[in-house]
Amino acid sequence: MNFELHPDWEDFLKGSLDKENMARLKASLKKEYRDHNCFPPENKIFAAFDYFPPEEVKVVILGQDPYHGRGQAHGLAFSVNEGVTNPPSLRNILKEVHAQEGEIHAQSGCLIPWSKQGVLLLNTILTVREGQPGSHEKLGWQQFTDTVIQRVNDAAEGVIFMLWGGHARKKKKLIDSDRHNILESGHPSPLSANRGLWFGNDHFSQANELLKARGKVPIDW
Repeated sequence: MNFELHPDWEDFLKGSLDKENMARLKASLKKEYRDHNCFPPENKIFAAFDYFPPEEVKVVILGQDPYHGRGQAHGLAFSVNEGVTNPPSLRNILKEVHAQEGEIHAQSGCLIPWSKQGVLLLNTILTVREGQPGSHEKLGWQQFTDTVIQRVNDAAEGVIFMLWGGHARKKKKLIDSDRHNILESGHPSPLSANRGLWFGNDHFSQANELLKARGKVPIDW
């Protein structure tokens, strides 16, 4: 199976990854993709890393695991393929962008335009069985994605980490808040949003103000 990181990110992570964990993860994924319908497609598992080199990361948005419906997931957290109906969490994300920024760039729900500007849309678990959310939680993905977060934390300055919901907020311990900016809120899922924990968080506007304050180009959301 296609299990290769973009060379820039492979070099960036070299020496940091647990080789035994990665070997077990690869073996488990080969079996999972052989025996079950799994998402995203094999060649999109690492798509979040394809659009910019590590030194250009501006924002990290953490999701949990990919959408588990057919044709939705394509390797970017919260994003869907072109032409796919936006899931509820994504609809709430785009509503909040619109409330803060007015016109939005990512009209379709495909968030590749964000990635091309240095937004790492990272799920903490990168694969899933069809119709079974959380099914790959114990394969070893979290060790990999924790390493990514730690390496970005250590190597970069002034990255904005958006932590939405309890699962993402657990990663706060991996981030140096003296060198980076952490924005926290409830998850954009209807359950959280309808309880007043998502809408009005101003994360997208705050992120752009923080980027401008550091002399960086803001994100066209």
